[in-house]
Amino acid sequence: MGKMGGSRHLKRLVAPSIWPIPRKKFKWIVKPSPGPHQADYSIPLTIILRDILGYANNVREVRFILNNRMVLIDGVARRDPGFPVGIMDVISIPRTQEYYRILPDRSGRLILHRMSDAEARFKLCKIIGKTMLKKGRLQLNLHDGRNVLVKLSDPMHPVEDVYRVHDALQISIPENTLMTHIPLKEGTLCLIVRGSNVGRTGHLIEKIPGSLTSHPKAILEDERGERFEALLEYVFPIGVERALISLPKTVVEAARGG
Repeated sequence: MGKMGGSRHLKRLVAPSIWPIPRKKFKWIVKPSPGPHQADYSIPLTIILRDILGYANNVREVRFILNNRMVLIDGVARRDPGFPVGIMDVISIPRTQEYYRILPDRSGRLILHRMSDAEARFKLCKIIGKTMLKKGRLQLNLHDGRNVLVKLSDPMHPVEDVYRVHDALQISIPENTLMTHIPLKEGTLCLIVRGSNVGRTGHLIEKIPGSLTSHPKAILEDERGERFEALLEYVFPIGVERALISLPKTVVEAARGG
């Protein structure tokens, strides 16, 4: 995809391929605003409301919807038409009782997966970093830009620190409280969010350490017993014995060989 920095405008021809937009009907398209997700792997709110859900015909109507706080992202009303919505984000439209989670399909596109109201009250976040703070607090840095603080009784012997990079957390929204820890260990059910196996699910078999010339990888096994490989950074834990979230039909069929 084309370079997205430096300009306030974005041409449709160089927009990310994951956006479901006509490429030659118009010249320009809304550019993602700076936010919690990468610009080339997120969808601006305007695209979601206008091009995917069809609730608006133009940006002016999108602004009206957002300014009236009709759309929530992870339980928070967003008013920026360019706000980037990415993997695992929850879109809530209370007026129509519609709830969606952003997930990848087998073609690599980001799709809106419809779910229940109960499931829309939490999201899964992947741990991408850890930071030790003052006063015996551990900060877990998550993939969507949010942080979770863990109180350590003894920073020199942090028995509460059971969290590792690449694990996942179940977070309540909008309270941002920790509900469940999903460790990335043998047997954990995972979803591949990027790469050649994007959209596939499988249980973790083995983690392969990286080297000077290669990135850490993971070997997984799907429901058919077929093993496949993915970069560790593309592996997203979604449950231990079963998935904590519902998945698109196409993803479930792919896992079962349908």
